[in-house]
Parts: sequence; structure tokens; C-alpha cells
Amino acid sequence: MKKLFPLLLFTLILITACENKDTAIPEKNGPPSLSLGFLEAPAGFEVSIFAEGVKNARQMALGGDGILYVGSRREGKVYAVIDKNNDFKADSVYTIIEGLRLPNGVAYKDGSLFVAEVSKIWRFDNINENYASTPTPELVTDQLPTEGHHGWKYIAFGPDGKLYVPVGAPCNVCNHEEDNPVFSTLTRMDADGSNHEIVAKGIRNTVGFTWHPETGNIWFTDNGRDWMGDDIPPCELNEITGEGQHFGFPYLHGNDVWDPEFGEAGKSLSVDFKKPVQELGAHVAPLGIIFYTGEMFPTIYKNRALIAEHGSWNRSEKVGYLISQVIFDNDGNAVDYKPFITGWKQGEEDIKGRPVAILQLEDGSLLISDDAAGKIYRVSYSG
Repeated sequence: MKKLFPLLLFTLILITACENKDTAIPEKNGPPSLSLGFLEAPAGFEVSIFAEGVKNARQMALGGDGILYVGSRREGKVYAVIDKNNDFKADSVYTIIEGLRLPNGVAYKDGSLFVAEVSKIWRFDNINENYASTPTPELVTDQLPTEGHHGWKYIAFGPDGKLYVPVGAPCNVCNHEEDNPVFSTLTRMDADGSNHEIVAKGIRNTVGFTWHPETGNIWFTDNGRDWMGDDIPPCELNEITGEGQHFGFPYLHGNDVWDPEFGEAGKSLSVDFKKPVQELGAHVAPLGIIFYTGEMFPTIYKNRALIAEHGSWNRSEKVGYLISQVIFDNDGNAVDYKPFITGWKQGEEDIKGRPVAILQLEDGSLLISDDAAGKIYRVSYSG
């Protein structure tokens, strides 16, 4: 019996360990799932159409009563997308606001919808009750720069209750740090537009940022500059770990690509430029980003970064046009960067759409906006 007891104990430990391991659902093996005839996702995932006719759909914000608010860019409109039956198929799309200048950014807080134009931010109170009529605008601020180049904005309220607003560089590459230091930054303000301040500098143009579910740090995508070749400089995924950090633009791109025009000036500055967490593909135009925190997907996806790569416009062979994922180790270091959903690019002249923003729903599924196709997709998992 003395020899039998250790053997039984070892067997029980082994069974328990196997049972605990099985609770962490692995990524399903097998061929990728094909949805809508052209979109490919890992096995077990499905991509369906949540809404159509949302022309130039850009940033999304979920309001009360399940109403989805969607900004646009070229259309100058803001939409309300209604799913009356809660079956993940939109019943109607309302144009609730129009005639705005590049109203990409929308955010929802305490019953009010905030909409960002190039130089102004508006608030529409009691929006859930008033979306079907023309809601009354309240001006939050009109003090943002008027330049249209990189002037469209992604906005979001942070855990601190402040509204975060990026101000892109008004150019492909230029230096406005002295004459107007608000360019190439991420800023924040109170909900009434007061106490506007710079959070981080050296950001060429972020059109997507979020807060890490564990550390609370801001993570953002940044679009790399053009006209340095097909494969440089990289676009970036960055993390803000402290106040006043500088992320390199216009001096340094990626980890080690000094700008041919401004690089030498950057080397002479006493600035410790913050390097990206992950270099992304050159010209892929990363926009929306989330960390997956839902329960629907396999647990290996928990806290992975999912990024909407809008796609290149000036590369000899197009890249991007997909949802990518950045995978981290237990210490939070990026260890892999690879596609998650592909298929918008079928060929050089066969582009089915361009993903823009990602939104996680309460059930753990995702919504993806597509400004080229005017659609919003839903990503679910049933594997």
C-alpha cells in the first residue's frame, strides 16, 4: 500500500491537470472558415453581415437600447443602426446628422453622443430618444486645428472620464512642434471641452486607440509616412506608459528608421523616443484596435490585440485590407503578428472592402465597419 498511494496521488494530479488544461479552449484546428464567399477566418469563426447601406462607415459607438452610432468621413454623416429584434441583423439605418466635415469620430457617454469634425466636437443629448428626428447640437469645442490633411478623428472616453482626441500631422511628413505643438499628438479634455491638454507627442496620425484591460495603459496604432519605398517605414502599434512620451514623428519611424529630412535634427535632440511595441507592415494603414476581452472566442484570444488594417494606397503591390492580431507572452511582450481575418483583397484590382473600426459586443462577438463597402460585419465563434 505504501507504493500504491504515491501512484494514485500522481494519477489524480495528472487527471486534474488535464482537466484544467481542457478548460482553456484551444484554437480550432482545420481549414479556415469561409464567410460571405470571400472572407477567411480561423476554423470555427463565422463572418456575417450585421448592416448594409451604411455608406462610408467608420468609427462605431454603442449607445443605449442597443443602438449603434456610426460616423463617416467623405459622406459627412452620422448614422443610427437599429437592431430591433436583437438578432444581430440591422432592421434600419437612419441618417441622424449630415453636412459635417469629416465626422469620423463618435463616442457615447451618459445618454449623449459626441461627434468629432475636423476642428469641432459636438454633443447631442438624449440621443437614444431623439435619433429619429434631427437632434439638437451642443458645441463642446471649436478650438481644434482646421487643416483637413489627417484631420479626421477617432475619439473615445477613457476610464478617467475624459474625452481623448488625436490631432494628426497636417502633411505626409513635417515638423510643427514649435509653431503649433498640438499637431502630431494625442490630447484629452473634459466632457465640456475644458482643460484640453497633450497626453503624448510624436504621433503622425492615430485613428484607433484603446485601453489595455489589465494595465490600463493607452495603446494606439499609428500610420507610417509615405514615399520612402514599398517596405519602409513600418506602421506601428504603441503603448503609452507615462506622461509626455514622444513616439518619434517626424524624426524616427519604427524602431530604427531615421527620416531622410528630419532624422538628423532628431538625433541632436535630448529626447528618448518611445519605440513601438510591434512594428506593423509598411503602408498597411492600421486604424481601429481592440483587446479582446469577451467569452465567446477561445480563451487563447483573451487580451490579444486585433487591428483593422485599412490597406495601402500608394504601394506597387497592395497590402493590408485585413484584420490582424498581435499575440503576447505572459509578460506582455509581443511575440507574433499575423492575420486574423483576410479576404477583402482578392487581387490587385479586386478589393471587396476596407476594414476601419472594431467594436466588441456584450455577447463577445465583434462588429467591423467597412467604409468602402458601406457595411458592418459581425464576427462570431461557434467552434
